[in-house]
Amino acid sequence: MANSLRTTTTSLLRKHPNVFTLGYVKASSWFADVPMGPPDAILGVTEAFKRDTNPKKINLGVGAYRDDNGKPFVLPSVTSAERRLMEKSLDKEYAPISGTAEFCKLAINLALGDNSVNLNNQNNATVQAISGTGALRVGGAFLNAFWSGNKEIYLPTPTWGNHTPIFKHSGLKVNSYRYYEPKTCGFDFKGCLEDINKIPEKSIILLHACAHNPTGVDPNAEQWAELSGLIKKKKLYPYFDMAYQGFASGDTVKDAQAVRLFEKDGHQFCLAQSFAKNMGLYGERAGAFSVIASSKEEADRVLSQIKILIRPMYSNPPIHGARIVSEILSDKQLKEAWLKDVKLMADRIISVRETLKQNLIKLGSSRPWNHITDQIGMFCYTGMNAQNVERLIKEFSVYLTKDGRISMAGVTSKNVDYLAHAMHEVTK
Repeated sequence: MANSLRTTTTSLLRKHPNVFTLGYVKASSWFADVPMGPPDAILGVTEAFKRDTNPKKINLGVGAYRDDNGKPFVLPSVTSAERRLMEKSLDKEYAPISGTAEFCKLAINLALGDNSVNLNNQNNATVQAISGTGALRVGGAFLNAFWSGNKEIYLPTPTWGNHTPIFKHSGLKVNSYRYYEPKTCGFDFKGCLEDINKIPEKSIILLHACAHNPTGVDPNAEQWAELSGLIKKKKLYPYFDMAYQGFASGDTVKDAQAVRLFEKDGHQFCLAQSFAKNMGLYGERAGAFSVIASSKEEADRVLSQIKILIRPMYSNPPIHGARIVSEILSDKQLKEAWLKDVKLMADRIISVRETLKQNLIKLGSSRPWNHITDQIGMFCYTGMNAQNVERLIKEFSVYLTKDGRISMAGVTSKNVDYLAHAMHEVTK
């Protein structure tokens, strides 16, 4: 029987090959027209690094903190918090749609401080989100649904690579304003002011609260004050992205100065927070999104609508990361330990920046490298071009993105001399 069936099928295939082939293709090619997407730029750097056999290879692409041995770092304060949580034998029930009330209160309090007028008057609508990315996305959805002005958001050039797709996916029109000056590897304050002056009233403007990603270039206190005044005059709506509070300078109050200044100046604004960097909770996805409203009644209405938007997105946020954050921020002793941990991380980054700059100077580099220490946070825009980067990868096994951005977390006391030598060789 089986042999007879095979013989019949073979005979039919020879006589009518197209009938069988077309039938097969139709049944298995619902997505035949889906194009191959481009590889992620950072992932590509990491994959190339893994394949390299050079013992001196360095990965400067990863956007996560590493200790001086190049290893992932779990904060001691986080370990202590987790130990306490285990001892409490907590359940695994769903969190509310907006997240736990304690987490939301502690998160926005960390951003605005104990003396915040808006917090004291309960003028904020705060929800737990899936880290900074989720917070930005929830905010984008809310503004697209309820913002009464121009549904356009203006992003600094450059900005974090995920900002544009997040806000486009939210339904907002994405535009830009000048921010970084390649010639100085610093802040293009003049260009920034000129472009903001041209933004239509009632548009949304995204601001990096501290440790601008990817350049590490921040306005100083006087420049922030002028930006606040101009943005208020132009009737623009500020959207702060604060992914590095504490991690930038080692001081959570200093890193929140821009957000607190805008609050003091009377702005209403929204804010995305992340605890990935400053608590090392990368995989726990703990973040928050807040809208600073004009009254408690308005904040209550805003919160009700944000919860309606979240429900079909992901229903409820994860609980473990939020519990860690709450455990740390609600306990005076544990919070003090965390503040020391985050300062330790920030100080290590600041230290290797100084060492890298000094090594380049000692090697006789004719280039000015002050921007390495002028910039702040995890990333450094080195000013190296695509050709420099290509040589670094091919000749020295130093891996970074094509725009010359390096993750300072990948620089250690053990490889900084080699890195300085490689940078000097390709920039002579």
